[in-house]
Amino acid sequence: ILPRTEHEKDRKAIQLINTKIIYKILGTLLFIEVSLMLWCLIVAFFYHEDDVPAFIISIIVTALGGIVLKYLGHNADNNLSRRDAYFVVSLAWVVFSLFGTMPYIIGGYISNFTDAFFETMSGFSTTGATILNDVEVLPHGILFWRSLTQWIGGLGIVFFTIALLPSMVGGSTKIFAAEATGPIRTKLHPRLSMSAKWLWAVYITITLACMGCYLLCGMDWYEAINFAMTSAATGGFAIYNDSIQHFHSPLMEYVSTFFCFISGVSFTLLYFSAAKLKFRELFRNTEFRFYFLSVAVCSLCIMYTLMMQCGYEMERAFRSALFQVVSFITTTGYFNDDAGAWPHLTWVVLALCMFSGACSGSTSGGLKSIRLVMLLKIVSNEFRQILHPTAVLPLKINAINVPQQKRVTLLAFLVCYLMLVAVMTFVMVMFGIEGADAISITFSSIGNVGPALGSSIGPIMSWDGLPDAAKWLSAIMMLIGRLEIFSVLIIFTPAFWKEN
Repeated sequence: ILPRTEHEKDRKAIQLINTKIIYKILGTLLFIEVSLMLWCLIVAFFYHEDDVPAFIISIIVTALGGIVLKYLGHNADNNLSRRDAYFVVSLAWVVFSLFGTMPYIIGGYISNFTDAFFETMSGFSTTGATILNDVEVLPHGILFWRSLTQWIGGLGIVFFTIALLPSMVGGSTKIFAAEATGPIRTKLHPRLSMSAKWLWAVYITITLACMGCYLLCGMDWYEAINFAMTSAATGGFAIYNDSIQHFHSPLMEYVSTFFCFISGVSFTLLYFSAAKLKFRELFRNTEFRFYFLSVAVCSLCIMYTLMMQCGYEMERAFRSALFQVVSFITTTGYFNDDAGAWPHLTWVVLALCMFSGACSGSTSGGLKSIRLVMLLKIVSNEFRQILHPTAVLPLKINAINVPQQKRVTLLAFLVCYLMLVAVMTFVMVMFGIEGADAISITFSSIGNVGPALGSSIGPIMSWDGLPDAAKWLSAIMMLIGRLEIFSVLIIFTPAFWKEN
């Protein structure tokens, strides 16, 4: 038997990916993006502004792209391998963002493609970093598009499709594994499509409740819808330059804090506790207790610092500290005060919140509280193992033992996370960014946080001043962080493209 030539090997490697099913899924996703743009077109028509042509052209081009892709995949079967799932999820976010740039570019609101892609990826990944120095000059339809990108990206673009079109493709569980957040995943129902519907029901309920509370606090309908979408998605895009601070309403800040905090809780846990009126389940959950305690301790620490060093009165110190801690730990990015002008001790606390993140299975980014809980338990077990070398020590989360494989995966994830931060920070410094700013930008991007803590890019500043290369790098890190690192990096490994 003659050995295969290199050309035959390359052709076989390409066939490892089921391209027809990839085309079919991407085509379906583009039609969903068209429907999202239609809502923005309705808003543009309602306000009679100049963004109507931009959305009409964007809808036509996106629909044509969807038709072409659907045609290329019209004979596809519904069998999706694990390799296909990881590939299509990463590609879907890129394609969605590429077509999502069109309303900005066609309308002339963002002339630079780099800036438009950065803004769109920041929206879909719910990062919330922006290159826009003045969002208030944008028409209502474009602002609605910014908010809508975050709301759809909150639970995941492909996960949204699974809920909407459960019969679109087989292998939905593999897609869920590629897009879901956190090391431990719990399904609400044996059928993933039903679980997706219930999770989206929780998400929509939070959004509507948030919108209702904003209306009661004095927002109009347009303001309430936009802020509710970005609060539930813990995204942070605002329709005003001064974010929630624009309203000068302490009550509105407390409402925003509450809903951002709730959106940082696992939606599965919210379903089992709030939907079934078993609120004690919240505080029986190990991750929620750690999350709640982290918010409380960090808020008290910053509150004390503001009172002692900045002369804040107690209520303002409490409100500002709690708001910023929740905003950073849930990676939302709203602000009600200029944290960049606070003492540097508060920066350290907020940086820890930025690194930690809220709960897995929520719309927040960061490392996730469950991973920190697991790491602390591993360290505790290691100390006990030193004293008792022959002991068999379980690692239990919510009374369930975590298997050894998940512990290894956790450590591998942490190593990859820190290595990416180190490498990307080094590259940022090479682009001419000051060291502390480079670290902050990197953590903000990979954690999908949005605001940074630096001298050149602070919590209330835009990222417009970054070099284009740094913006592309940040956008890539947003995607890597949103898809939990492994789902993107696996595509670039040699093993992914090998036959066996």
